[in-house]
This record gives sequence, C-alpha cells and structure tokens, in this order.
Amino acid sequence: MNLADRLQAARALPAAPAVSAGTPVVPVPRPVSAPAPAPPTDALAKLKDRVGKALFERMGSRMNDPNLSADALRSIVLGELDEVVEEENVPLSTEERQRLTAELADDVLGYGPLQRLLDDDEVTEIMVNGPDSIYVERGGKLERTATRFTSEEHLRRVIDRIVSRVGRRIDESSPLVDARLADGSRVNAIIPPLAFSGSTLTIRKFSKDPFTVDDLIAFGTLSSEMAELLHACVEARLNVIVSGGTGTGKTTLLNVLSSFIPNGERIVTIEDAVELQLQQEHVVRLESRPANIEGKGEISIRDLVRNSLRMRPDRIVVGECRGGESLDMLQAMNTGHDGSLSTVHANTPRDAIARLETLVLMAGMDLPLRAIREQIASAVDVVVQITRLRDGTRRVTHVTEVQGMEGETVTLQDAFLFDYSAGVDAHGTFLGKPVPTGVRPRFTDKFDDLGIKLSPRVFGAVDPVGARGW
Repeated sequence: MNLADRLQAARALPAAPAVSAGTPVVPVPRPVSAPAPAPPTDALAKLKDRVGKALFERMGSRMNDPNLSADALRSIVLGELDEVVEEENVPLSTEERQRLTAELADDVLGYGPLQRLLDDDEVTEIMVNGPDSIYVERGGKLERTATRFTSEEHLRRVIDRIVSRVGRRIDESSPLVDARLADGSRVNAIIPPLAFSGSTLTIRKFSKDPFTVDDLIAFGTLSSEMAELLHACVEARLNVIVSGGTGTGKTTLLNVLSSFIPNGERIVTIEDAVELQLQQEHVVRLESRPANIEGKGEISIRDLVRNSLRMRPDRIVVGECRGGESLDMLQAMNTGHDGSLSTVHANTPRDAIARLETLVLMAGMDLPLRAIREQIASAVDVVVQITRLRDGTRRVTHVTEVQGMEGETVTLQDAFLFDYSAGVDAHGTFLGKPVPTGVRPRFTDKFDDLGIKLSPRVFGAVDPVGARGW
C-alpha cells in the first residue's frame, strides 16, 4: 500500500467523539509489572534479638553458676530483663511486653521456641528440621507449626543446653547424641556436617503422669481381657519381649507391664537414656555412657547387662535390645532371672524372633543358628506386638506365645490378634479391637501351679460372677 492509499484509508475511519471542555480526559493506563511486595519485617523480633544479646552480656557467668537455684536464677533473669527492656526505650503495649518477656525467659531459662510446644500436653513429639522447619505430632498425626528459631546459632544454643544438662556433648567431633530432658523425654540431636539441612532435633515427649493400664484400655491400645492376661504373665515371672516399630509406644507399654511387678522384688533397669518411670520402691536405674572426647570411657548396654547379673536382681528390664547385649539378656533369662522385660524393633512377632537372632550374631560369638534359636525359644515366653495404625492410633495387635522348637523353626502361637475385618468409620478410625484366638496358651499351666486365676472371659468364655476384671 502506497502513501496515497494509506491516507485514503485513514479518512474512512469514524471520527473520535467530541470531548467537552469540562470532561476530564482519562488516560488509558499502560500495563506495567506490579512492584514486588516488600518483605514483612517484625520489629518485635529485632527488638527481641537486641534485648537477648544485652541480657546474655549482663548475666555473664551467672548463667552457669551451680550455686544458684532455678528459682533464684529465674528471679535474677527477670529482674535484668526488665531493666534491659526499659533501657531500650521502645513503646510497647502490655501484650507485646508480656510476649517479649516470656519469649526471652524461655530462651534463657528454658528451651527457646520449643518451650511452648513442650508445655502443650497435646503434643507428643517435636521434630526440628533446621531453624525454620518445626513439626509436631498431635493425635498421631504430623503437622507443621509456625514456630521457628531466629538462626542456626539459636538452635545450636538450645541443643547444647539440653545435652549439657545430662553430661553429654555435641560438636564436630561428635555430631550426634542421645539425651533426655528432666522429665524423661527422649532427645536425639544431629548437627552439620552430618545434618545437611541444618541441625536436627527430635524430642519424644513423656507424659507428666505415666500412663496406666486403665489409660491404655481407654485409648483402645489394649482390651481388658488382654490386660488381665499380661498382668498374669508378669506376675508369673514369664519373660516378655515388647516388639514394635519406631514411635509405636514400646517404652510406654513396657512401663505399663513393669507396673505389674510386685513391690517386694529388686528391679534393675538398663537404658541408653533413662526413660522408664517405674513406680516400685526397690529399683536400681542404670544408664549407658558414650565415649569421651578422647574416645575412651564408653560404658555400653552390654557392659551394664553383664554387671547387673552381679547385683542380685529379681528382674532385669532392658529399655531396648539393639546389639550384642541381646545374647547376655537371653542368657540372663535362661539362668534364673525369670520375669525379665525388654523391647525390640520388629513389625511382627515372627520378625521379632528373627531380629533377636540377628542381634545375637552381633555379639561376635561364632554360634550356630540352631543354638541361637534354642536360646531364644527357651528364654522368651511371650511376644507382645504393638503397631501404629494408619489412623494414628497405637494398638497391641498380637500377644504371641513362644512354644519351643520344631526342627529348625521356633514355633509361635497367637493368643490375641487385632480384628482388622471390622473396617474403619467415616473418619478413617479402625473399629476393630484385639480378640482372643480361642487357643489357650501352654504357659497358663504355670498360672495354675502358682495359684493365679484368670477369668474365663479372657479366652472368650462367659465371665462368671466375682472374676477379676479391669
């Protein structure tokens, strides 16, 4: 198209509407990219950081003064904290001042941002995956929280405070540690370079009031018939292994089983980190010790099991068998220390037997497999399997008798099994419960010899008047 043709086409276009003098002309906006929002700033967080540093400087060596009681230290910290906040001369509302004081007191005297989670009775486990990622378990389900640490250094400071209070250490030369809180809650920490995403801390909380057998029955973990049978097993001094996966509640169940031990017996407990909360009077609690910075001085679970045999125990309770100590534990069960209890990681009773075989081999003894199985079949009387189901609940799914050997195989017989056939409700919760298989275990003959009476309803019969119940 030449210039003349373009002019002719322009004349043919409709004229633009006239605009009166009083009408404002609105320019057509051009599309532009919106500016990025400014990152949110928390003035209170910055103030907290400044006040916290000033508070640590003012406290100095008094923070670690062994002559100061917890109450005296708290009084000094709160007094110094008020002065530091006044010196900042920042206008704060009453709510903001209370929040600042509470958070700084938690940092100095407690476990920083984790303190509120530790004080929350609904939280059963805390998982810190670096300073910005904290998860908790509530009702058997995991959820992410808004809680966070200000920095990696802040998180490391809290980890150091936890482990130092129980005489443990964590640094580049020893970058992982097992420890416990004052209430017995289990702590595991691992730091860089092993933890690539930042220092990682896992706390499995223990209830302030230990769960009782009635609590487990109310939760649906046990049935009353199963509880009666397990009470009789402990009273009759049968050797019991609690089997289950990670986080299924093995230690809680072991606590409940240990509560059935009569008061007149001497109990020796052996653990990596003291967690069991036995209520009897005559209890000796032993705890393993890691190597020092020179790699010396380690006292293992196996050393403690061997030593416990010289302490005249009536019962030995090992928090968890996870290595060569399993051989010493089985030998103790076979040489007069009946009624001993322990836990093992396994998914079924059959797997628990296989796991014990593997752990015995870790003792470094060149034993034939048949000899190991004979030891297990002779030592272990009952395997109690606890499982965390997909609805988040913990249930005892098997109570299994170890009957002996048939050829090369350890024979097992289930006394109780969880009824999965009942299905689930609209919320996904399992409706089933543990039910008796109808097979009466052979060890009930020992109950008769000792005069221990079981209700007929335990194995599915009608409960007569006056029978023991829960």
